[in-house]
Amino acid sequence: QVQLVESGGGLVQPGESLRLSCAASGSIFSINGMGWYRQTPWKERDFVASIASGGITNYADSVKGRFTISRDNGKNTVYLQMNSLKPEDTAKYYCYAEVQAGKFYPGMDYWGKGTLVTVSS
Repeated sequence: QVQLVESGGGLVQPGESLRLSCAASGSIFSINGMGWYRQTPWKERDFVASIASGGITNYADSVKGRFTISRDNGKNTVYLQMNSLKPEDTAKYYCYAEVQAGKFYPGMDYWGKGTLVTVSS
């Protein structure tokens, strides 16, 4: 089994920054893609950012230029640096990882339980 644990959420004012972390542990041979989604009670879970094992990144238009995704492959951890936060960034942020349990195993997606980010004055 694989566990993903997010941290770093909290309450900040508009314009401030937060850094989210997500550490994967368990039966891991390799991790392919990692990334972040977010969800509010009135919307479906939306894509935020992703990063491939080779470092190629992708962002939602709403966060381009403000958020930066990175990963530490040695620590099986993905980060999301969020700058210039806006009230509309308020959501529960979930990380995911596509994990291979062994060399010939297919990749499987695992999700964390989420961390809450609230942007309010």
